[in-house]
Amino acid sequence: MQIISMSAKELKKFKIVKEVESGRLTQKKAAKLLNVSDRTVRRWQRVVEQKDAQGLVHGNRGQRSPRKIPSKERNKIKKLLLSRYTDFTPAFATEKLLELHDIKRHRTTIRPIMIELGLWTPKNKHSGKKVVHRQWRERKTHRGELVQFDGSYHDWFEGRGGINEVCLLAAIDDATGQILHLSFAPHEGTLPVMDFWTKYAGIQGLPQAIYLDRFSTYKMTQKVAQENHDLKTQLERACHTLGVELIFALSPQAKGRVERLFQTLQDRLIKELRLHNICSVEVANRFLEGAFISSFNRKYGIDPKDPTDIHRKLSKRELQEIPDTFCRMNQRTIMNDFTISFKSQWYQILPTKSLAIRPKDEVTVREYPDGTLSFSIRNKQALTKPIAKRIAFRMSVCKPTPILVPI
Repeated sequence: MQIISMSAKELKKFKIVKEVESGRLTQKKAAKLLNVSDRTVRRWQRVVEQKDAQGLVHGNRGQRSPRKIPSKERNKIKKLLLSRYTDFTPAFATEKLLELHDIKRHRTTIRPIMIELGLWTPKNKHSGKKVVHRQWRERKTHRGELVQFDGSYHDWFEGRGGINEVCLLAAIDDATGQILHLSFAPHEGTLPVMDFWTKYAGIQGLPQAIYLDRFSTYKMTQKVAQENHDLKTQLERACHTLGVELIFALSPQAKGRVERLFQTLQDRLIKELRLHNICSVEVANRFLEGAFISSFNRKYGIDPKDPTDIHRKLSKRELQEIPDTFCRMNQRTIMNDFTISFKSQWYQILPTKSLAIRPKDEVTVREYPDGTLSFSIRNKQALTKPIAKRIAFRMSVCKPTPILVPI
């Protein structure tokens, strides 16, 4: 008979059963020590009488598991993991093995293979960091009630197409955890953010409130702004005009939903862009709108407590006027020759039908995300043209020093 080594647990079980057989321990006390029933102790006694200690060893010990992956399939998985999915998480690699290679295995099966290959290291849950006590906040009830917004700079394209670090702007719904809009932008400045919310309004409408951080694009944090609450950023001005509330977080953890979104995207989105060989921002933005967002929402989105979507839907006319709000607005004063200066360029104000124009009138200059400009006086469009105007500086005239000529 083949002798199979016993585990410490099985040896303990054997010792207690022998104590019962010798009469030094009752079946009831043995059952309590082993946390089993009296009936189980009696069954073990019969097994030990017939097969001695080896009777307590599990019957499948040393045998091949019927659920073990066949060697051929295991080698195929290893080859795919090493060639295409070296930096994937076990969960994401499992999804792609099914989606692209028709290999249906659970992530708990793929995970030990990745650990064996050195592609995945289990994370230590106890990092030793100081724990800050925070209060849990319940999700909002309706879709569109609160939208968390932020930007993340990262090497999203891994250098493809000569693209280095770019900014990904994201808006995620607090009630459902769904991505409402995603867009790559060159930076997190005023005009890219205005372009983001213009497109958002065209797709979703206007949310009741936006939750964001205190970055300079969104919030003026200088002392003069804290003392004068009328001083607003361009985004604050636009949202105030449209009736959208801005709520500013005091810590990254306060807007944890969008922070965790970027952690997920920096893992999954980068690899999706790689698998689709996307090398430009324009193609990437089309991919986000056409495929990625809907796929992400099906996987991670949840149903809100109340199915009512409380985004404020915009009429056709309002949608046409939205760009005039989500833009950078500046004020200029008309000079006596009916000119104004904006960003080192002079513009001639031309006669405009149904608009009385006078020197000292205020002109509103709107700068749009695509770089175009518009000029209006008292909310009416004014005609202009760029000119090459030069300013003549008056030089101070000094009285010449008399020259003394000897006689």
